[in-house]
Formats: sequence, C-alpha cells, structure tokens
Amino acid sequence: KMSQLILKEMPKADYSSLFSDFTESEFFLVDGDSLLITCACDTLLQPGQSLHLFYLIECYLVDLISKGGQFSVVFFKDAEDAYFDAPKLLSLRAGLILHLQNNTSVDVQTKFSGCLSREWGTFLDESCPYFLIVADEGRNDLQTHLFNFLIVQSWARKVNVVLSSGQASDVLRLYAYFLPSMHRNQGFFRENKKKIEDAYQTLLKQMQEFRVSALASLFGNLKWKNMMEEACETISLLKQVWPEESDIRRFLCVASCSLSLRMYHRFLENRKTSSDQKSDAQQVTSGGLTLQETEDFCKLRCLSVAFLLHLPLSQRACARFVTSAWIQGLRTLRRTEKWCEYFILNNMNIFEFGNLNLIYLSDLSDEALLKNIAFYYEKENVQGRHLNLGNVIMKEYEHLWSTVSKMVGEFDVGQPFPLRTTKLNFLRTNQSPIKDSSEKNMPDLGFIPMSSSLVDKFAGDILKDLPFLKSNHPIVTSLVKQKEFDELVHWHSHKPLSDDYDRSRCQFEEKYRDPRALRSLQKYHVFQRFYGNSLLDPGSSKVIVTQPAAAKKNFSQPKSKTARETKADIIARENKKRLLAREEQKEEQKWNALSPSIEEEMKENLNSGIKSLEEFLKSCKSSSVKCQVERVGLSACLRAWREHCRGEGKIKKDLSIAVQMMKRIHSLLEKYPELLQEADRQLVAKCLKYLGFDELANSLYPTQDTENDRKEKRKSKYSVGMGPARFQLQYMGHYLFRDERKDPDPRVQDFIPDTWQRELLDVVDNHESAVIVAPTSSGKTYASYYCMEKVLRESDDGVVVYVSPTKALVNQVAATVQNRFTKTLPSGMALCGVFTREYRHEALNCQVLVTVPACLQILLLAPHQQRWAKRIRYVIFDEVHCLGGEIGAEIWEHLLVMIRCPFLALSATISNPEHLTEWLQSVKRYWREEDRTMERDAASRGHGGRHASFPEGHLPAKQSYRVRLVLYGERYNDLEKHVCSVTDGHIRFHHFHPCAALTTEHIERYGFPPDLALSPRESVELYDMMRQVWRSWPRAQELCPENFVHFSNKLVIKKMDARKYEENLKAELKNWIENGNVEEAKMVLMNLSPKSDFTAENMPSKFPLLVETLRKMDKLPALFFLFKLGAVEGAAKSVHAFLKQRQEMKRPPNADKEAHVMARKLRKVKKSLEKKMMVKSQKNPRNMDQALVQAAEHDHLLRSLRRNLEVPQDCTYADRKALPAETLQMVFDRVKFERKGEQLKALARRGVGYHHSSMSFKEKQLVEILFRKGFIRVVTATGTLALGVNMPCKSVVFAQNSVYLDALNYRQMSGRAGRRGQDLLGDVYFFDIPFPKIGKLIKSNVPELRGQFPLSTTLILRLMLLASKGDDPEDAQAKVLSVLKHSLLSFKQPRVLDMLKLYFLFSLQFLMKEGYLDQKGHPMGFAGLVSHLHYHEPSNLVFVSFLVKGLFHNLCQPAREGSKRFSEDVMETLALVLAHLFGRRHLPPKFQDAAVKFYQSKVFLDDLPEDFHDALGEYNRNVTKDFASFLLVVSKLADMKQECQLPLSKINFTGADCADSELVPHLMSCGKGRRAISPFVCLSGISDEDLLEPGTPDHVTLHTIGVNGIRAPVLCAERFDGRGRRMPLNAYALDFYKHGSLVGLVQDNGMNEGEAYNLLKDFALTIKAISVSLHELCENEDDNVVSAFEQLSETFAEKLRKV
Repeated sequence: KMSQLILKEMPKADYSSLFSDFTESEFFLVDGDSLLITCACDTLLQPGQSLHLFYLIECYLVDLISKGGQFSVVFFKDAEDAYFDAPKLLSLRAGLILHLQNNTSVDVQTKFSGCLSREWGTFLDESCPYFLIVADEGRNDLQTHLFNFLIVQSWARKVNVVLSSGQASDVLRLYAYFLPSMHRNQGFFRENKKKIEDAYQTLLKQMQEFRVSALASLFGNLKWKNMMEEACETISLLKQVWPEESDIRRFLCVASCSLSLRMYHRFLENRKTSSDQKSDAQQVTSGGLTLQETEDFCKLRCLSVAFLLHLPLSQRACARFVTSAWIQGLRTLRRTEKWCEYFILNNMNIFEFGNLNLIYLSDLSDEALLKNIAFYYEKENVQGRHLNLGNVIMKEYEHLWSTVSKMVGEFDVGQPFPLRTTKLNFLRTNQSPIKDSSEKNMPDLGFIPMSSSLVDKFAGDILKDLPFLKSNHPIVTSLVKQKEFDELVHWHSHKPLSDDYDRSRCQFEEKYRDPRALRSLQKYHVFQRFYGNSLLDPGSSKVIVTQPAAAKKNFSQPKSKTARETKADIIARENKKRLLAREEQKEEQKWNALSPSIEEEMKENLNSGIKSLEEFLKSCKSSSVKCQVERVGLSACLRAWREHCRGEGKIKKDLSIAVQMMKRIHSLLEKYPELLQEADRQLVAKCLKYLGFDELANSLYPTQDTENDRKEKRKSKYSVGMGPARFQLQYMGHYLFRDERKDPDPRVQDFIPDTWQRELLDVVDNHESAVIVAPTSSGKTYASYYCMEKVLRESDDGVVVYVSPTKALVNQVAATVQNRFTKTLPSGMALCGVFTREYRHEALNCQVLVTVPACLQILLLAPHQQRWAKRIRYVIFDEVHCLGGEIGAEIWEHLLVMIRCPFLALSATISNPEHLTEWLQSVKRYWREEDRTMERDAASRGHGGRHASFPEGHLPAKQSYRVRLVLYGERYNDLEKHVCSVTDGHIRFHHFHPCAALTTEHIERYGFPPDLALSPRESVELYDMMRQVWRSWPRAQELCPENFVHFSNKLVIKKMDARKYEENLKAELKNWIENGNVEEAKMVLMNLSPKSDFTAENMPSKFPLLVETLRKMDKLPALFFLFKLGAVEGAAKSVHAFLKQRQEMKRPPNADKEAHVMARKLRKVKKSLEKKMMVKSQKNPRNMDQALVQAAEHDHLLRSLRRNLEVPQDCTYADRKALPAETLQMVFDRVKFERKGEQLKALARRGVGYHHSSMSFKEKQLVEILFRKGFIRVVTATGTLALGVNMPCKSVVFAQNSVYLDALNYRQMSGRAGRRGQDLLGDVYFFDIPFPKIGKLIKSNVPELRGQFPLSTTLILRLMLLASKGDDPEDAQAKVLSVLKHSLLSFKQPRVLDMLKLYFLFSLQFLMKEGYLDQKGHPMGFAGLVSHLHYHEPSNLVFVSFLVKGLFHNLCQPAREGSKRFSEDVMETLALVLAHLFGRRHLPPKFQDAAVKFYQSKVFLDDLPEDFHDALGEYNRNVTKDFASFLLVVSKLADMKQECQLPLSKINFTGADCADSELVPHLMSCGKGRRAISPFVCLSGISDEDLLEPGTPDHVTLHTIGVNGIRAPVLCAERFDGRGRRMPLNAYALDFYKHGSLVGLVQDNGMNEGEAYNLLKDFALTIKAISVSLHELCENEDDNVVSAFEQLSETFAEKLRKV
C-alpha cells in the first residue's frame, strides 16, 4: 500500500528549484543512506574507488552549500542492516560518517535508531525541516522498503519529500522532484499507523536474520557481538604495537589485514574440521583460497596502501585501468576484509586516538590501483619485467607488513618479499585486460580561424593563446556550404524573417474598416479607462501639452527674496488669493451645515461621530476650518471621557476615548499651531489634566496649583493611569505623526514629496540614472510617472519604456498611464502601447511602452528596430530584483547593459544595492566612452554626430552618465505580526513580537536585522520585559519611556522619536549580550515569544474559519498567500462553500421548494402577460383589469423570489455598496467566455476571489478591480501578486508553507498590508507556518543579488545577427560588446569573464560548423529561424537540423495526391516529434513501476520515429564532439592544484611525484588521454574519450575551467538519472492533441490544471511561430511541410480554445 501510494504521487511531483531564487534556504535534511546509494550507483563510478565516491558526495554537498543550503545529514542505525549482502558499502558508510564528522562542518546525526522512533519525531518537531532528500529506490527490496517508510513517516510529520534521483544543477539552482506532504498522505499514516509500525518491525527482524546468516557463512559461531569484541581487541593491540602518530590508511590497512587473516584462518580451520580434513587441493577446487594465497593477496593490499600514501593524485590519475575481474575464489576473502574494515571503523569512536590522523578517511581503498599492481606481478613480472619499487615505497610496505605479522601472532605470515609465493592468478584472463585511453578518436584540437572585429575586441586576449586549425584542414574546408536537401532548393534560408514583434498578435489592427472591430476597440478603451480609474485617486489625470525644453530650475535652492516680481506675477498672486478665500468660505459654509448633525452623532455614539468628522476632514482643504473641526472633536471627546469615567464600578477604562482625545490634541498642536488661540490652548491643557498628564498641561498653559486634596482625588479617577509617553507609545503608536516636509515642490501638485522623493525628481530632471530601494507603498513609483510626464512634455517623439516582470503588472501600468495622461498627438501616434508575447497594441508608435523584459530584448536585438531604440529617453525597471530570479533573470541584465539612455531601477528588496549600483555605473562608464568615440568618428566623417537621426527640434537632452543610489527604509505604516492556532475548533491569534525571532547568538554575530522594525507598542513591550527580567538593570530609569531624552516634556511624540527609542533599546539589549548578561538577554527573547501550541491536525480545513474570524475582527480586506495553484483555487472554493453552507443552514426547510414554486408561477404569469399583450382587443375593460392584476402578481412574485434567494449579509464577504450593479455586470461580462469566468463570478458574488499566473489577463483584472473597489474582500493568491500589482489590503495572511516563502517574498507580500491613507497599521498573520520558519522569515536579511550565467548559443547567434545586420553597425556592435563584457556574474571576477569568453568562442565554433555563421561572423543558412525560436534552446537547433535533413518532408505526405490535408497519423507523428522538442517534461524514473490505470492519456511519451531518433543521435554526437574538443583546448587554463582538492573538506591530494621508483611510471603511464577529466574521476578509468558520449555529467570534467556540460546545446532523446534509470517524458502535449481534455491531464498525467493550460498555451504559440516562419521562408505556398504545420497549428489552437 505504501509503495503504491508513493508511486501514485510521483507524476504529481513538482520538478522545481529546491532553493528560492534569492536563496536564504530552508533548513532541510538529507538521508545519508540515500546520498550514499545515489552516489555509489553512479554509472561512471567503478566499485572499490572510495576517493571517487567521496568526491561525488562532496560535490553534491558543496553544491547544496554554495546555493545557500542549510541542512543536516541523517544516518539511521536501523539502516545498517540493509547492507548485509554488501559489506563493502557498509565499510564505506562507516568511513563516510567519520569523514563528515571529522573533516567537514556538515552536521551529521547518527543518534536515531529509525524513522518511527520517538526521538526522531521529537527532532522533527524541534528542527522543523522543510523537506527531506531521500532515494525512491534502494539497492535491494528491503532498502527500498526502508526508504518508503521514511517517505511516508515524513509526510505524516508534515515534512515534504525531495527525491534524490533525477536532480539537475546549474549556477544558482538545484532542480529536483518535490513531493509535498498532503493531508491525504498524513491521513494514510494515521489510519494505518499500527499496521505501518508492525510492518516496520517485521522488516527489521527480517534484515537482522539476513545479517546473522551472512556473518555465519564467514565467521561461523562468532556473532555480531563477538566480532565487535574482536575488532576492539585488534584496535587495542595496534595502539600498543604502533604508539607513534599514524595515518588512518596505515592504521586500517594493518588492522583489517591482521583481523582478516585471523578470521580467514579460523574460517579454514572450521571448514577443515567440518569436511573431515580434506586436502588443500580440494579446498581450492571448491572455490576457496589457501592461507598462503590469502597472505599473498594481503601483501598486495599492503603494497597498494603504500602507493596511496606516497603518490599524489595527479600521478594516480594517470594509472592504467585494468578491466579484468577478480577470480570467484577471492569472494570470501574480500567479504571478510570488508566486514573487518566495518567492525574496525565502527569501533573507532570507542577509543581516543590523539595520534591518529583521520584526514584521509576518504581514500581508504583504490581497487583499480590494487588490480594494476596485481596485473604487473601476475603477468608482466612473471614474463621477466622486473622494475624496482623504489626506496620510499619499499620501506613503507615492509613497515606495514611487519606490523601485520606482529598483529597476527597465531601463525607465521611470512616475510615481506617475495610478494608472490603462490602461483594462483587473482585476476581473470581477459583478451584486452587494460583499457585503451589513447586519443585516437578525439578530434584535432584547434579553433576555426575567424576574421571579426567583434570577436577580436571581446576575446582577442584569450584567442592569442589558443591553437588554430590551418585553412586546408578538413574541418575548415568542410565549412563551404554543402548542397541542401533537394526539396529545400525553393526555400530562401537567407531571407530575413519577421521578428517576434511582427509575430505577436496585434490586439487591434490599424486602419479599421470593420465596424465590429471599431466597436471592439471602443469597448477596450472604455474598459481601460474604468480599469485605470480603479487604480488612480480621483482628479489625478493630467492633460499634457508638448513644450520646448526650458532652462532647468534648481528646486533644491530657496527662491531669492530679491527677485523682482513682474506685473503678471502680482496679478496671478492676487487672483490665487481671492480664489483661496472663496474656497475657504465655501468650506466654512459646508461645515456650518454639517456640524450640528455630526456633533449630535458624537453625543450618541462617539466612534461613529468621529468617523463622520474624519470623513469631512479628508475632503476639507481649508486649514482654519479644519482647526475649528478638530476643536469641536476635542470638546466632544472630553465630554465623552468625563461621562465614561463618572460611571460607578468601572474596573477597566475604555482608553479608545482617551486615544481619540490625544489624537485631536496631536492634530491641533502639530498641524495648526499658528491658528490656536489662548482659549484653544486652555482647552487642550484641560484635556491633558483630565488624562492625568499635568506636567504637559502646565508646560502648555501654566496655572497656579490652588486645588485641594479632594479635587486631586476627584481628578485622579479621570486619569489614564500611566505617563503620557507610555500612553502615546502603547496606545497611539500607529497614530504618531511622521516627519513630513511642509514646503511644497512646484513639480508635484498632488502631495508634498519627502526629501528622498525630491532626489528622485532631481535625478529625472538631470537625465541621470538611479537605483531606488524603498519599501512597498512608500511612493517610489511616483518618480516613474514624473519621468513619463517629462518626456511627454518634451516632444512627440521621445519614448519611455516601462519594464515590468509580469503581464498582470503590464496591464495595470498601461491602464494607469492611459488614465493618468491625456495628450493630443499627430496622426498615427499613440500615448501608450503594450507589448507582450501574447499580444501587442501600438507598441512602436507610442510614447510610453509598457512591456515585459523578453519583449524589450526582442526590440533591442532586432537589427531593423535601431531607429526606434534611439527614440528611447528613459527606461523604468520595476521590481528590478528579478534579475536574481529563476526564469529570464539574464534578460534583465541584458537590458540594463544594452540601453544607452538613463534608467530608473525600482525595488523594495535588494540587500546589496551598492554592488548593483557600482556594476551599473561601470556600464555607464563604458557607454560614455562609446558615445564619445562615435561622436568623434561621426564628426570626422562630417555627419551630425549621435543626434543626426533625430527630427529637428526634438533632440534628446544631453544625458548624464551618473548612476545614483537612492535608499529609503521607513514604512509609512507599522506592521504587526500574529501567529494563528486552532484551539477547541476556534481560531486564536497570538501577537508575535519581532524580537522573539532572534537568538542571542544571532544578535551577537549579525546584530539586529536592518529592516526588523518594532511598532511603538512593541518597543514598550521590550522595555517592560527587560525590566522584568533584570530587576537591577542600571539603565532602567534612563530608558523608561517617561524619562527617555527624546520624549521628555514633549506634547507630541513623533514616529521618529519612537524610532530613536527603539534603536536605544536594541543597542542596550546588544550591550547586555556583549557585556556578559547573555542569560538575561535570552530570558527576554524567550519571554517575548508566544507560548501557545500552534500545531493542528488539518489546518487547511480550518481555512474558512480563519477567514470568518478575521471578518469578525474587522481585518478584511485581506490577501491570503499560498504557493500552489491548486491550493489557491481550493482555498477560495472552500470559503465559498462555507458561506453557501451557512446560507443553507439559515434558510427555512421549505425555502427551496417555495422558490421552485414561485419560479414556476412567475414563468406562467409572464407567459400569460405576453399573450395578453399580443391580443388586439385590449379595449375590453375586463381584459385590461386582468392584465393589471397579473402585472401586479408578477411584480409581487418577482420580489418574493428575490427575497427568498437573497444572500444574507453574514453569508457573503462582498460589500454590495462598493459598486453599482451595472458596473459589476460590465466587469462580469468581460469574463463571459473565459475558461474560469463562471467560477470567478460565483466566487465574486460572495466577496471571494483568487489570483495566480495561470489565469488570463481578463480573469486577473476582474479580481484586481473588484478587490480595489472593495467589492471582493478575500483573495487567495500566489507570489505573482506580490510583484508590484496594486492590491493594497488591511491584512496579509501566509496560509501555506513553501520553499518559495523566503525572506524576499515575505517582505514583498507582507508589504501589501496596510493601505496608505486608510490603515495606519498593517497586520500580518501566519497560518499553518512552522514556528521556526516564522522566526527565520522575520530575522533573515534579503539575500544578495547574484549574477546569472548570461549567455546561450542562440543568444550569441542573435547578437551576431544584430552586429552584422544592424541599421547602425557602430551602435549595434557597441550593444553586443556591452552584453558580452558586462555580466553581473563577471563583475570584478576576471576569471569568470575568461570563462564567458571561452563559452563565447565555443558557441561561435559550433555555429560555424552547423552552418549558421561564416568565418567573418556573418549569419547564414537558417540562422533567422534558429534565432526566432530562441525560447527553446537546444530544441530550436535540433528542429532546424531535422528540417535541413528533409525529415519533415519525408513525414508530411498528404492523405491523397493533390490534397493539402494530412491524415491523423501524420499529424500525431508530427505532434510526437514536436512534443519531444518543445514539450519536454520528465517524470521520476520510479513511476514506470507503478501499476496505475490511465483513463484518457497515454502519459509516457513514445520514442521518436526511427529516422528522427537517428538524426538526433547524429546531432548530439557532433555537438558533444565539438564540446569535448573545446574542453581539451581550454583544459590548460585549469587550476590543477585546486582540481586535486576535495571540494568540501578541502583535503589536498597534491605532492611531488614519486621519482625513485621504476614501477610507478610504468603503472601510471596513461596521462595523455585524461587532460580534461577531473583527477578524482580518472581513478575510475574515465578518459577524454568518454566526453564523446552525450550527457556526460558535469562532475566528470575539470571544474576550475568554469564551463560545464550543461552549456552544450545537447538534447538527449533519453534522459537517465545518476543510477542509469530512464526518466520518461510526460506525453501531456500529445495526449491533449489526441483527447483535448484538461481533466485528462489532471487525472492521468498528474498535472495541475492551470499549469497544464499554461504549458499547452506555450506549446501552441511555438507551433504557430514555426508555422509562420516556414510560410515566410518558403516561396512555394503548396509546400507539404508548410501546409502540415499550418494544419497542426490550427487544430491544436482550436482544441485549446474549446477548454
């Protein structure tokens, strides 16, 4: 059952990155046995090569660590018994544990007996790992069962599972199959817990029985315990014999040889006794060795260890590789040896070895070396080849053997020499016993000569050191273009193709003639205006008029007082003054009209009245009227407070009234101090006295203290019971005034910008570039719109490009721009355009283009769009931290280095903005030099310089090359965090103090995280806890809120004052830790942590209850973040079902029946009415009366039915007052024909929605608009919503744990909480998130941006196309060089830049050999088609190779002659080929074993047709051969010292070659054929020729070159995991083509519906792109291939439209 459960989950596994894009990794676990088995089963590893094995393990672990992995490796004690039949793995396992514990910093856990133990469960609860990496298959069935138990138990403990098979790694990420812990899996364990525990015990018992029998066959009556004692005795004896310092290799060799000889001696004695003393000859024939032969083999082993001790790895890597196997008779001895090694290593921890060097635990055995030595003595030495060992090795060997002799004692083992005293050959006879490692099959080394200035400028420094092929070399001469496939003669492969811009669907074609199209355009503009209105504040739209560039004003300097005012200025000033006076009069009249009703409302209900008062204040613009309103509010609050406090028996006062009173006081004193009269000050002082703040009252309005004691006592009952500073911090924190500038900026009309915002405006005014890092909702985007406005005003020609990471944000920004700006433009021009892969609208004839990175890259790389690119004045990069992301990150880099104009790069979350700015400044310095060079060249040619191509009067302003860094860290509103728990079926919220996330170790090491901010209330909590924990705290009085220096005698405490108090408390807590008060600090942090239990059985099922609880607390609208598409939709549907069920429970029992009856009656009455209306003789009064009666009945029935079906207010979260019914219907009509339209409308009517990347833009717009308008108040969403989409809310809830919930996404998502202008406090809730994870999210810094690998073969082809075909060759070459030279990955890393140059050269060589470039770097052949399919490397290259070979022409034969329709078989075969190329999605290899029934889909993709398969094999061999040749050429750049070092433990295996031995160079004579192979891998006999096999793993090659095999454009027909198991392709694309059902893909193919739809959409776009390209390339319209692709494209698109 367990096996079937796991197999069923495998197709649903998400193949994704284990670490988030911006990694601060989750804590996770690695199962040590899975790690060992996965690496030990590597297809290239030869058995017995421990150093190669440890190299593989360290490569894997160091890869995890380099990507930010934080993990522990776990070895279970019970797992040992699974190796009963493979003692060599058992000894390796023991050695690996010791190696990791002693030689690395990896945390290794070995204390747990098994995965079902109580201790293991406790460990999981305490450490909360996010996932466990485990194998899906062991080396035998018993081990596989053990892994299955571990997987199921992990799921039961809410730990996700990652399969160790099928993993793939690149520069920043590790991809693997991710199997989440689902509720159904947890339920399986709960339901079968007893059976699982019993089965586990049965398995353990079975393994122990096998172990006993395995030992008995070798050691007779000696049990496990006896063998342990024997091992301990051997170790103890060796310590006495060998007291001096020793190497673990010497120690283990001597100990295991002596113990093995003793055990084997006993084994022979036992056999002798049991077989009635048979002769030795009989023993040999029966398969055993004599004791003397055993001694000979042990001598060989000791000699091999002597070689290990004195040969460096560089010399051992050149060893001959003997392919002969050991004879069968050695089996018993070898097993005995390995058991003895295991028992010795397993008992090492019992003894204290101060003199034992454990460094070389990784190199305990070298089977290949042992065979090499044995082969020499058995074959070559016997034939008369006598080579001396050398003095060093001989002495070492003699020392080892003499020690073994002493250790054995029971019998004489003979002298060290001669090595062989018997004639038995230990190696089997083989025709070719030594592997050939010559380079006869390797291609000639050298680069094809090129004459290209671009190549010389970028890689000339490296080219001069590399070999070149001569012009008459066959490789060079074969570059002459060969005759293409016969049927391609009418194909113009050199013809320029339309680019991606031309291919993308134009949403509305120009020059409309069709009235329907015009109506569609009109509807689009109407909706865009509506959509934009939902994004903008009223009155923020502007009419733009083009103005000539004026002299730049300096807004940072104050106006000169001596400036002379003109008459016009005086008139304007007087007019403005009169206008303001009239406005003020109107405001006063309005207040006079409203004040009686508001004052009356405040008397009846203070809170309601205050709301009305604040609504008026928001709309009022007159300061004097506002001051008057605040006075009225203050008086009402004072009256309410007095009445409240006079109540008898009040135990606790309602301080909300006092808060409102102080709020009014703050406003009066801070906003209108110049308008306050003496009476106003007296009123304020009176209020302060009533609150108990006498000192503040006296400081404002001093009075003589003549009151007697009775009055004092009476006054005390009105006091709030605390000092004014504490009261303001604890109860008014979110109301505290922010430090805002009062002086307006003439550039901004809508608000008064802060200092940092003015700096942004200065940046734009000065035509500078800037990196802007500021929190979400801080106002950084305003600079973008100011920039747009400036460019729009300057001319009708300049362009601003706004680059957003997602299509959702593109739609939002486009709508905002269209509503924000209005401008009359020349005919054919548009203000705003959009360009995405799916559609475009006015993209090249607009002034503001909103696009995604890939589409702007298309335009910048298009050779014939350079004139448009020169019109760009500014580029705005929103969410620029995406250049550290997983998909398309390198494109952000390309754009930043290609643009010549200034830019604004915006983000809320970059931790290393200085580094980013420095890199971008270096790019701008490059462009400054390039611009100067081009201007000089243009001037020398007599042209107009770089401005020659611009229309007269519209020259761009001279740009600055400066890149500013603008940082702002203060959020407008505070965020408070809460943890959710479920107790007795109720949701409980517990405040999570940010300091509870910290530990004293973290503070001591890193300090407080820079963005860990406390609300004022939390600062007071921290102070109180510090005082409570340390009673004698010396600074307690000084840091008391009432005594704090920045609060003393302050009537109005501001936010900045509270921030200074927070900083002082943090500094003091850090001082505690540094000055020896660590325990007190620990107590403070521990006591601040919530104490409740946050575990629950099935938290997702409580989701609707969570939403309902938030509604009752008035915490809606809220965004609920989940990270799986299914969970996002499922959560929204569960809330809808909850509300619907509640309504059903409230409805009377017969309500449905009544509704049905009323509906039937209504239909009858309506039908009767319609008949009567048709009767002509309506003059009959009787008929007229009947009609009136029926009309009245119709209205009555309709009202009754609506009442019956009406949703009660508490059964919906929708705010029906937020939108008029007709507006709501307009929004709903937009999704009428969308895939999820009906479902979204049903959810929206209940105030619920969901938002994720698989929705269409119309579906997303529905949710976004209704949420912003306040109609929808509950939205579940994935992280895509966090990327800039404007959906502010009151609360944010994290409702699902995920690897994608990292420090960066947490900040992006939580930043949505707290709507500026509506909420002064934002709430963040954690629901079903492990407690340690919450702490980590809060305290972790946002990770640093790291560069991506920036190049690909297709990109290099596109760059060469631009350089060769560009309209402006100089500009094109400058852009190409900028891309090549300025990757973030290589910034300040010259070695990385060299690596990129090498990869560039390899790609050029490949492109020349494939016929896409000539020797001058000019594109040729089908270069255009390859570059057009750039999304799909290497599939694009393979596709073109199939086309050139004529395979598609052979396949695409019509059903009958003369027809242009093709049979279904042809179409399915064509779809199969394309699925192999463009629909590649692998399944876990183990899934093939599942006995699962499929209903609609085939699931496993069939192999390619034979001719395509052969052609793919030929292509792969050519690419691999080229890449192998390239690696050999550049191998001399490797750092061989580093290559001979283990990557994690950094153990060196370098040293001087052994020079005094004749035997060593004879055995190590194969170095010539191993130049590009890692020396560790060479130990398994791998040579350069193995690089000719496609799919060679990266760890095989020299890693310090920096270029690995993943960069070679190979497309393997079959992919295998490290253990050689085939990973089948998911046939989702072909299955869908056959059955057209998304449900089938979900049910059979194990895919999420939204994800499947996205993949199919991409597949359809690819087929369409190919179809269009082929049509353009072929002049024959009746070509079969063109027709077949058109038919397939139309059929597939039609099937997709239907779903």
